[in-house]
Amino acid sequence: MPAIIAEAAAAAAGAQQHPAGLYVVATPIGNLADLTLRAVHVLGLVDAVACEDTRVTAGLLNHLGLHKPLVALHEHNERTAAARVLDRLARGERVAYVSDAGTPAVSDPGAALVAAVQAAGHRCVPIAGVSSVVAALSVAGDASASGFAFVGFAPSKAAERRTWLAVLATRCDESVVLFEAPHRVAALVETLAESMPTRRVTLARELTKQFEEVVTLAASAAPGWLAADANRSRGEFVLVLHAVATPATTALDAAAERTLTLLLAELPLKQAVSLATAISGAPRNALYERALALRGEA
Repeated sequence: MPAIIAEAAAAAAGAQQHPAGLYVVATPIGNLADLTLRAVHVLGLVDAVACEDTRVTAGLLNHLGLHKPLVALHEHNERTAAARVLDRLARGERVAYVSDAGTPAVSDPGAALVAAVQAAGHRCVPIAGVSSVVAALSVAGDASASGFAFVGFAPSKAAERRTWLAVLATRCDESVVLFEAPHRVAALVETLAESMPTRRVTLARELTKQFEEVVTLAASAAPGWLAADANRSRGEFVLVLHAVATPATTALDAAAERTLTLLLAELPLKQAVSLATAISGAPRNALYERALALRGEA
């Protein structure tokens, strides 16, 4: 590792201790500059690195000038390979786990390994860093969302994909984040356009890389945007389905407003709202919000 990087990483780590255990290390999703100094420091300290693909991880370590024993641990062998990691931890070693890109155990392998390590009583330490899910959310601008849900990759079969998206269409209060591969993204956006044409969607392509592209539009416009440039179907995609904005509160008519005002002068807020709803027939939610405003609590 170049001395200046090693020194900067050690200085950033400061006096923090790194005892034996599993270090779950986030790695770049495209731009190597996104590797944190703490990740560099930890990768330099550990006794071995378990990884999704030894070729990918060897390239990353070579870039840093590091040479560590590698343990292949991927979706096909995660549970059996975890035993090799447990053997090292039992000897008091420090082991890092990295997936090919991004934060392990978020769509990528790693969750079963972490569960096995915790069950054996060993320490698990997150080394935070890049996540394509969070990166896409940060530029989606979905101000109406009450939270978000990550749902992974869409089903590859058309019928299953339609059913899956129909369920997602009912999740109106939150941002919904999903992944798609370049060879299937056209089919996905066509189905989105059919099933929820007015829903806003952010398409984030090649995040952090040279040809990164982020666009937000109505789902009905997504197929046309994708087809307008052949290059837009290249690279990995993260899609954010935006929350559906809550309709504005129904305005109260003068009679309902007067009824509510009179009742609030004599009764507790909830009782006044209930009676005003029964008397006026106005929506309870609208009366409740207006009552809060009149009481100065909105």
